Amino acid sequence: MHDPKQLQAVMQSAAADLELAFRPMFGGIMAYAAGRAFASLSDMGLALKLAEPHRTELLAVEGAVALRYAVDQPLSKTYVVVPQAMLSASDLLRSWIERSIAGPHKPSRPRR
Repeated sequence: MHDPKQLQAVMQSAAADLELAFRPMFGGIMAYAAGRAFASLSDMGLALKLAEPHRTELLAVEGAVALRYAVDQPLSKTYVVVPQAMLSASDLLRSWIERSIAGPHKPSRPRR
């Protein structure tokens, strides 16, 4: 089990110069960059939102798993929980945070 507030501190340390925002969400914390959610911090761990091929690349790292908040819920198709060892490897974690932030952006829907 992880503490979302501790995970937030780890992220802020690894990416101190990036403009990140954090908001409480469903007992955890969501991380945002430029208004776009890119990470989920929960008791499950620090999960980054990644598009292919980055998602597959991170899932190949020992200890990385697709995010699942509960056993009765499906695996996330976009969020990957980073391995525990990566939480203490600031440079490596930062590189994955940057990939997540740079991920594909869906075009905004026009408002009516």
